[in-house]
Amino acid sequence: MQAVQYRSPGSAPEVVTVPDPEPGPGQVLLKVAAAGVCHSDIAVMGMPADQLGFPLPLTLGHEGAGTVAALGAGVEGVELGAMMAVYGPWGCGRCRMCAKGVENYCLRAKELGIFPPGLGAPGAMAEYLIVDDPRHLVPLGDLDPVQNVSLTDAGLTPYHAISLSLPKLVPGSTCVVIGAGGLGHVAIQLLRAMTATRIIALDLSEERLELARRVGAHDTVISDANAADRIRALTDGDGAQVILDFVGAPPTTATAAAAAGLAADITVVGLGGGTVEVGFGSLPYETTVCSPYWGTRSELIEVLDIARQGAVSVHVETFSLDEAPLAYERLHAGEITGRAVIVPGS
Repeated sequence: MQAVQYRSPGSAPEVVTVPDPEPGPGQVLLKVAAAGVCHSDIAVMGMPADQLGFPLPLTLGHEGAGTVAALGAGVEGVELGAMMAVYGPWGCGRCRMCAKGVENYCLRAKELGIFPPGLGAPGAMAEYLIVDDPRHLVPLGDLDPVQNVSLTDAGLTPYHAISLSLPKLVPGSTCVVIGAGGLGHVAIQLLRAMTATRIIALDLSEERLELARRVGAHDTVISDANAADRIRALTDGDGAQVILDFVGAPPTTATAAAAAGLAADITVVGLGGGTVEVGFGSLPYETTVCSPYWGTRSELIEVLDIARQGAVSVHVETFSLDEAPLAYERLHAGEITGRAVIVPGS
């Protein structure tokens, strides 16, 4: 089969031919219908070899959806031909966190060598994908896999981040969304569906700010050195109650800190290497800073339910497997407005 692989440190992704996988005991084989392209992949490909933590080559793609093509021995409760979304942050299923349904914070994944598909385990950017356990599959039903595959990360991650701050996202509050791209434009729609907060979207691109307005942002601001002042002006000097930073670079985390109001939540999701200084006097009183990771399987089910209600729609640009390296080039250059999706066989 064809697969898109990151093969050596510092190299560009390549389309290669690899053996067709076969499911072992307890595993499920999916015929991939769609795989999302993400900035996290670019972050992984930018890491020094000693920081990777897993061997290369690696088949990319941590957002996946497809039909059940074969079942390993002992697998029950999954029907051949069913269209499934893949829950990505795999855990051991047995530790204290997994027992609570929080596999994204599995306590033993590193110890046991358990990796998400596309981020250590072979990913979805191929014709077929092995899923380690049927519990990591969520039925898509009548949802279009190409249109909705990105919800497994670009929907789940902002949904989890928003859920952490729901008590503060009340009528009269303000939420700042930094980065109106792949995750940010979905976050704006989720905020509109889940809350009555006022949404201020920030981005460097006027095209992405236009997308932000189209999907529900109340105000948009160019993400420059004066962005925090503009947010203060829009909030009568109070600042925002919640700031979701989907970029996470030093300039955006600085904006997040400067735009925070009293008892605000600053949530840094992006992998841009920025930090927020925490200490008495460095932020408004009772400001909370956190950096969550992905989300839970139950939250993915909820995100897909929101999509079925028509309250969230991912802005998608599609590419074939052969065009995947081009998709990464364009994503790295900031030329993808929403989410790039690889469609094998297209």
